[in-house]
Amino acid sequence: MANDQEKVLAARASMQFVEDGQVVGLGSGSTAAYAVQLLGERVRGGLKIRGIPTSVQTQQLAEELRIPLLGLNDVQEIDVTIDGADEIDPELRLIKGGGGALLREKVVASASRKMVVIADSSKQVPRLGKFPLPVEVILFAETVIRKRIAALGANVKLRQYAYGNPFTTDEGHHILDCSFGEISDPPALDRELKSMAGVVDHGLFINIAAVALIGKGDRVVELRRDAKAEHQDHVKTGNHEGH
Repeated sequence: MANDQEKVLAARASMQFVEDGQVVGLGSGSTAAYAVQLLGERVRGGLKIRGIPTSVQTQQLAEELRIPLLGLNDVQEIDVTIDGADEIDPELRLIKGGGGALLREKVVASASRKMVVIADSSKQVPRLGKFPLPVEVILFAETVIRKRIAALGANVKLRQYAYGNPFTTDEGHHILDCSFGEISDPPALDRELKSMAGVVDHGLFINIAAVALIGKGDRVVELRRDAKAEHQDHVKTGNHEGH
């Protein structure tokens, strides 16, 4: 599939940000899994890194690939985190959490010197909000929070497994998927949600991502938050290998 090719290209391009001796945050989801697999190949080739996984699923993959792992409490700082996103706007604000790992993903990204986002072209949007915003809540406050978020104008649904039980995060919480439509002021919504007692965190990532690598056909488009203009790095398939 074209999207898979773009994901692989973006993941391969992210390898330029990983150097010997670093502590690397390992993202979750299908695109991040490609990056973890590439890191596993580099580790087998002699790269010395230590990874901090953002989910149980990523931890299991990294262990299979024999990537040395640490817990977040074992380090003072993470050099770089590579992770995917469900939406990316022109200011590198993100919606994440489609896979349910938003809390650990945000904690690890926020503890990193640099967060590199990798994605296929379908994830790049002019404005956030088409993808439902995941909000992680404690079970005790679920009904109250659901009503409060609905009062903001969102269509709120409890995330469930296919067989009907509520989805449970690695930290034991539930997720409310909140469809706001186009989010006109992401920072304001960020503050509003954080002010609700019982909200653990949400999938808006604002002023966290430093670089986005977006696969487009056989190229990778690079966006940087510290540069107002978009850079295009015309990368042919296979030309953006890690060092």
